[in-house]
Amino acid sequence: MNLSAAASLAAGPPARSTYRHGDLRRALLDAGMDLARDGGPDAVVLREATRRAGVVPNAAYRHFASRMDLLQAVRFAALSALATAIEADLAELDDTAPPADFARASLRAVGTGYMRFALAEPGLFRTAFSVPDELQGVPVPAKAGDNGLNPFQLLGMALDRMAAAGVLPAERRPGAEYLAWSGVHGLSMLVIDGPLRGVDGTLAHSLGQRLLDMVERGL
Repeated sequence: MNLSAAASLAAGPPARSTYRHGDLRRALLDAGMDLARDGGPDAVVLREATRRAGVVPNAAYRHFASRMDLLQAVRFAALSALATAIEADLAELDDTAPPADFARASLRAVGTGYMRFALAEPGLFRTAFSVPDELQGVPVPAKAGDNGLNPFQLLGMALDRMAAAGVLPAERRPGAEYLAWSGVHGLSMLVIDGPLRGVDGTLAHSLGQRLLDMVERGL
């Protein structure tokens, strides 16, 4: 590699020379998503997003008044991407199966889609659940995936199916989202950022499926 090529790589992705007229907000959000994908929430910087969008920094302030505004928008977009990934797993289920089997499969699909996204898109996953002090109290979007549900609501829907099918006792339904979410999210974080990082994908998937067995039995 010659020096000019090396310098080009070191400088990072080139700035976009143009963006679609009237769609600067979308261009900035796309740039923010790229930054989050590569480096997580800390990498989402408004000045760098404007550089990648090919505009001067002042142009961004009509759409995002601060870095936190951009990070919030990227965070919501990452949550939406996660919801869409979960919906893809849910869409593969056989909805003609007996209610109990379909309910169990729904819970497993939510957990599997959640963990698969975490391993495939760790930067976006970290960003989706990054809540700096400035964003404390900011709610997750009311609508996220293609069906209009965010990941937590998709989990709740699966648990409601389990309760309706008699798989989950009605008295144990309240708060079950938090228990199931804690287990699946905890394992995901151990694999992407903790002492389990570096394990191969086959082992990570196996651990995930065993965890989902444990969650179902524990609920």
